[in-house]
Amino acid sequence: MTKKVDMDSLVFQSVRALSAQLRSRSLSARELLDAHFKVIDRANPTLNAIVTLDRDGAYANADAIDARRAQGLPTSPLAGLPIAVKDLEPVRGMRTTMGSPIFADWRPAHDSLMVERFRQHGLTILGKTNTPEFGLGSQTFNAVFGVTRNPWQTERTCGGSSGGAAVAVACGMLPFADGSDMGGSLRNPASFCGVVGLRPSPGRVPAYPALDLWSTIGVLGPIARTAEDAAWLLSAQAGDDPRVTLGRCGDPTLFRESLDRDFKGVRIAWSPTLGGLPVERAVRVALERSLARFEAIGAIIEEAEPDLSIADLAFETLRALHLLKSLGPHYRDRDQRALLKATAVWNIEQGLALTGERIAAAQLAQSKCFERMRRFLDRYDFLLCPVSQVAPFAVTTEYPTAIDGVPLGHYLEWMRSAYRITMTSHPAASAPVAFSEDGLPVGMQIIGHYGAEREVLQLVHAVELPLAERRPPLSR
Repeated sequence: MTKKVDMDSLVFQSVRALSAQLRSRSLSARELLDAHFKVIDRANPTLNAIVTLDRDGAYANADAIDARRAQGLPTSPLAGLPIAVKDLEPVRGMRTTMGSPIFADWRPAHDSLMVERFRQHGLTILGKTNTPEFGLGSQTFNAVFGVTRNPWQTERTCGGSSGGAAVAVACGMLPFADGSDMGGSLRNPASFCGVVGLRPSPGRVPAYPALDLWSTIGVLGPIARTAEDAAWLLSAQAGDDPRVTLGRCGDPTLFRESLDRDFKGVRIAWSPTLGGLPVERAVRVALERSLARFEAIGAIIEEAEPDLSIADLAFETLRALHLLKSLGPHYRDRDQRALLKATAVWNIEQGLALTGERIAAAQLAQSKCFERMRRFLDRYDFLLCPVSQVAPFAVTTEYPTAIDGVPLGHYLEWMRSAYRITMTSHPAASAPVAFSEDGLPVGMQIIGHYGAEREVLQLVHAVELPLAERRPPLSR
């Protein structure tokens, strides 16, 4: 029998520590699941982060892992750790809605590749995390499950589209969670909730099935409270697969090694506006103060930035093209079109209006963005800039229409500091390094060399605020 555990403190232990206790059998997978369900039952009714629960299936997996270890059979270091899957990702037999009434009752007959890997590692899948309709818009609400609230101030948004994942992790409902990112869907909610969100280089985490096997603008990645915990989940997500066209994976077990590194003398560029974008004062002030954390580890900070002004039109064009491919059939069905939110319809119609000339120009601009960032990082080891141009806004606001008095043209524009980086294909993380004057988390975006996810996580690890300072009120 394992000894009695303090469930409230248990859920905030590092993944490395939890893994060690599970493997030594000083903690059982069932006890760990009990602890996380206790937090879910207490906090989730207010926050609405986890929208589908499978308690029976979760306990069956936990008991199976405990039995294997009792028999001395081999298990993954991640076996028995709980996770909930973003509600865009198919999980065999589990309700998967995409946040849309169109799929409100869908129970897939298959797992996605990432979920296959979670099962192979023995992770305990306990449910699904909330997402906006089809993951569109960095504000997590939908007509199926409603809104997910920020755990720091519940009248504010948690961001999105991986909003349910970020909230669940921040509050101790989960040790880590998967997410996906096109225009900032891993980075924005991580910034708004005070956790780590990593957008890897395209191909680092293979995605299958996929409508467009050659697309590079959407990727899968981890959300966790710390860089080390994110790296542990990435070790399960990453790895080559013959069904996937893009791959730059290498040995994924490398991500479970120590992230400690000496940053003395490392040159880091700091861009406060990423090319003149409007940024709220609260965000500017918080990030300027956080630069002291980078200087404290011996890094050399210089204000500089690559020219990514061509990224906006390129991203908006390629996103519209992607949505035409993925949601076009629903748009063409009159009954289903009526179930799509207005911004989704607008974005699909942007895709319908595209010309071959504009698509070609966007593809060429994407290549230029990659090249400009690559050359820029020949001079610097990392680039720092805001994750988001705004602090968490009211949960009743679908999207900001102005920033610091500067009007915005459409529902995507407030995310440009994130999607300009998307167009470079370089790995980028939201590092929890600051709070605004009114107590809301503010993340620093850290961009590294192409394929250098581990190096990015090393820098996050070196500068992230202590976890004790990042426990939201509802987790205490």
